[in-house]
Amino acid sequence: MYGMVNKAVEDMVISGYGEPVWEEIKARAGIDVEVFVSNEGYPDEMTYGLVSAASEVLNIPAPQILEAFGEHWVLKTAMQGYGDMMAAGGKNLREFLINLPDFHSRVSMILPHLAPPHFACSGAGERWVRLRYVSHRAGLAPFVVGLFRGLAKMFHTEASVRQVADKSAGAECDEFLVSW
Repeated sequence: MYGMVNKAVEDMVISGYGEPVWEEIKARAGIDVEVFVSNEGYPDEMTYGLVSAASEVLNIPAPQILEAFGEHWVLKTAMQGYGDMMAAGGKNLREFLINLPDFHSRVSMILPHLAPPHFACSGAGERWVRLRYVSHRAGLAPFVVGLFRGLAKMFHTEASVRQVADKSAGAECDEFLVSW
């Protein structure tokens, strides 16, 4: 993953728990990187290790950390780093979710070595959108739930997010229903 992901985890932890807790998490994860470089690649295992260590140190289940990180990613990292691109994604939650499959195509132009997930809209109504999520990275469905919750907050829309298909339980892919 790009360093911006680890930097965002760092930012989330420090803003919520302070620098000493972040240093404890890094030590527990066995990471001695002083500064993550946003556009540099780091092993996925490093990010997974940070989440696992955060779960242990904070005594919060990893899925809850990933979900909180998804919200943080949208509301802080994406809005600060890709505000114009986020704004171009749609004028409301429904429009943004329907356009989401194209979002990573635009990001890939900026980050050429990105190995992004794939989203596909599998249905949409006036007050709901169903999205399929395919990634070569396992265990990130809670992060996606957080992303969708963050997007709802970004659009000032009260929404519910429900995972309706689970790849880890044998489904072809993860699938989510976002309704408002």
